[in-house]
Amino acid sequence: MRDQFHRIALRVSNTVGSPSSFFLAIFVIVIWGATGPIFHYSDTWQLVINTGTTIITFLMVFLIQNTQNRDARVLHLKLDELIRASVKARNSLVDLEELSDAEIEKLEKEFRDLHGQILVLKESKDKRKLKPKAKGGHGERGGASAP
Repeated sequence: MRDQFHRIALRVSNTVGSPSSFFLAIFVIVIWGATGPIFHYSDTWQLVINTGTTIITFLMVFLIQNTQNRDARVLHLKLDELIRASVKARNSLVDLEELSDAEIEKLEKEFRDLHGQILVLKESKDKRKLKPKAKGGHGERGGASAP
C-alpha cells in the first residue's frame, strides 16, 4: 500500500505541477467567475469555489509533503555516498540530519570559519599575483651588468 501511495503521489505531483494543470486551474476560475452573474453571486456560488479549493489544497499538502520527504531522503543518500566515497571527506558528516540543533549550529560555524579562511588565502594569493616580479634577481634598477 505504501509503494502504491508513493507512485500515486509522485504521479499526481508531477501532473499538478505541469503548465497544463496551471492553465486548467485558471480556466476553472474564469468559468466560475463568468457564472457569477447567472447565479447572482449567491452564497452557494461562492461556496462551490471555496469548498473545491479547500479540498484540493488539503489533499495536495499531503501529496506534496510526501514527495518532498522522499526527494530529501534520496538526496541525503546521494550526498552520504559522495562523502563516503571521498578519501578526504569526513565520514562523520554522514547522517547530519540526526544531529541536534546545537550540533548543527556548531558545524555551520565551523564551515563559516573555514570559508573565511579560504577567502583570506585567496585574497593574499590574488595580491601576490598582482605584484611585479623583479628582473634578474636584482630588482628593476641597478644591479650587476653582464660581462
